Amino acid sequence: MSQLKHVLSKRLGFFTFAVILFWLKSYLVYQVEFELGVEGLFQEFILFINPIATTVFLFSIALYFTKSKKAYGALFVVYFLTSLLIYSNVLYYREFSDFLTISTILGAGKVSNGIGASAFALLRPQDILYWSDFFLLLFMAYSKKSPIKMDPRPMLKRYAVAATTLGMTLFAANLALAESNRPQLLARTFDRNYIVKYLGVNFFTAFDGYQTAQNNQMKASADESDMENVLGYVQDHHAEPNTDYYGVAEGKNVIYLQLESFQQFLIDYQLEDENGELHEVTPFINSLYDNQDSYSFENFYNQVGQGKTADSEMLVENSLFGSSQGGAFTQYGTANTFQSASQILRSEAGYTSAMFHGNVGSFWNRDNTYKSFGIDYFFDDEYYTFTEENKLEYGMKDKIFFQESIQYLEQLPQPFYSKFITVSNHFPYPLDEANVDFPAATTGDNTIDNYFVTAHYLDQAVEEFFNYLKTSGLYEDSIIVLYGDHYGISNARNESLAPLLGEDPEEWNGYNNAVMQEVPAIFHVPGAGNGEVFDTYGGQVDMLPTLLHLLGIETTDNVLMGTDLFSEEHDETVAFRNGDIVSPKYTVNGSVIYDTKTGEQILEPSQEVLDEVEQLKANANQQLSTSDSILQSNLLRFYTPEGLLQDDIADYDYQNQLEKLKQINEQLGEEATSLYSRNGRQSTVPLYETNAPELADKTNDGIADYETVPEPTE
Repeated sequence: MSQLKHVLSKRLGFFTFAVILFWLKSYLVYQVEFELGVEGLFQEFILFINPIATTVFLFSIALYFTKSKKAYGALFVVYFLTSLLIYSNVLYYREFSDFLTISTILGAGKVSNGIGASAFALLRPQDILYWSDFFLLLFMAYSKKSPIKMDPRPMLKRYAVAATTLGMTLFAANLALAESNRPQLLARTFDRNYIVKYLGVNFFTAFDGYQTAQNNQMKASADESDMENVLGYVQDHHAEPNTDYYGVAEGKNVIYLQLESFQQFLIDYQLEDENGELHEVTPFINSLYDNQDSYSFENFYNQVGQGKTADSEMLVENSLFGSSQGGAFTQYGTANTFQSASQILRSEAGYTSAMFHGNVGSFWNRDNTYKSFGIDYFFDDEYYTFTEENKLEYGMKDKIFFQESIQYLEQLPQPFYSKFITVSNHFPYPLDEANVDFPAATTGDNTIDNYFVTAHYLDQAVEEFFNYLKTSGLYEDSIIVLYGDHYGISNARNESLAPLLGEDPEEWNGYNNAVMQEVPAIFHVPGAGNGEVFDTYGGQVDMLPTLLHLLGIETTDNVLMGTDLFSEEHDETVAFRNGDIVSPKYTVNGSVIYDTKTGEQILEPSQEVLDEVEQLKANANQQLSTSDSILQSNLLRFYTPEGLLQDDIADYDYQNQLEKLKQINEQLGEEATSLYSRNGRQSTVPLYETNAPELADKTNDGIADYETVPEPTE
């Protein structure tokens, strides 16, 4: 004990003890308060060590003060501020299952609105532990009863520099370990949970501050003249609607089904098993694709970047591209102004909007971005019942997800705009044996082999959902749009996939990789009767203008980067985030040019071909750069189309949503338009039929308790 007392009475010893205390406290908070999704011993090790580097770095500030009182005072100031930061995150996480961003901290009013009123309710007995270390250090340094005394000797600067250098070195090692387990961690930044899990709360706050400063700098330098350039581009590229399809779905509910990792080659694909028997992978979605009530597109491409799923949402919801680096949701979703599908439909036709996703709301910053999009309701993992049997890494299994979503869907006022985000067909395509009723492929690559199994499961889940729509009466009153969000098999695995597609792996090239970016796009309008599979070239950026025109909503004044797929003026040049291009005539992969119709490389392109390709590149670059300028400089704050309702994100709250919906329906009485209200105030939940083994021998009692279910009313 005397030796320990001697060590702690030295400034370096006291500094080291403070570092150890804060490190252990941080790790305790990680384990008790946050759900970071740690998997395996390696991630657990990274989680354990990640507080050390930033703690050493920040606490080293105190060592630069030569005088004793100032040095100890500086240490306590830093210790208090870092403790306050982590404890504020604890309180915020208890309420919102998310971490404090700089934007949230700076918006003090919004923070108090979100957490201040319920702060006392968020307190827990263990909170004493989160401050006891700070008061212990205070006692040790300043109490007359403490056996530890301040070290009065001046500190040489080289010790401070050494401590700072040590902190930076430790962080470099921590980052290297993190990158080995999660490549492009800082480039993609798709979930704040990942940054905290790998690098800690302190680093996350600093990194978020850096990103916020960058964004603010670009926004601060922008003015209304920048928006004029955008409006000029939009006006020049506007495509007038095709009168044959304009308004065919007017007044209908919109139901988007985002098909996770679903590629176009799955349509009508039959997998041959080991016995030579053929098995149709997605029979139900196939039946929708080539249907008299469906408008489908066979040359339709995903246009996502590093944001992948979130980028597809940015494209579909706003007709804007994701960022060239990282995720647009995380970089711009919280603070930017948008003119999304939800806002347009509410303003033009009184639509209610809702998003459904059986995963944490913070994933891809959806909980904040959806508020900026003006989305009325967001049902995330807090609204679903999870068990070990019904969940996957990225959320709830699709069959159960759809079934549990009905209790919320039936309460939405009509017409509504909704989207269901599926996850079961997500890399690495795991599925437990109880749910497998389809053969795997036999390439030897588990990712490819299991892809067909989970795609078949997704197909079954979609069919069950459609059956419910028809039984409940929602089907005829809705347009159901199905689309693949991005590729499922990466370019690195395409050569292994090639034999299953009838291609020679030795001859696989950039053209084939471009074709593999095709995803299905199906606009299913019950009763349309004039369905067709179109060979029009287009991409996800074109979905919003296409949908709006099907609903009979004019888009002349809206800022949209894409154009209506049905329009005779539609631009068929498909721009990819990496600079590649596909058009009906040419496919450009890097510097290589292919003939789109034949797939053959144009080895010696004429000057005419080079000029045409150069013009295609210029057009694609202009589309991408215009979209980027809108997001990076937040230009939509300078322009509001006539009639577009203004939003304040502070008005959106995704807590207790089912109760709110029930109250709205109760208040509206006979004027209520929800399915539940129009069904004689009887739930349609029991109408949902699923063969999910997890729900076998179970009733809907956990969701709703209704003894009788009358026939749906007209």
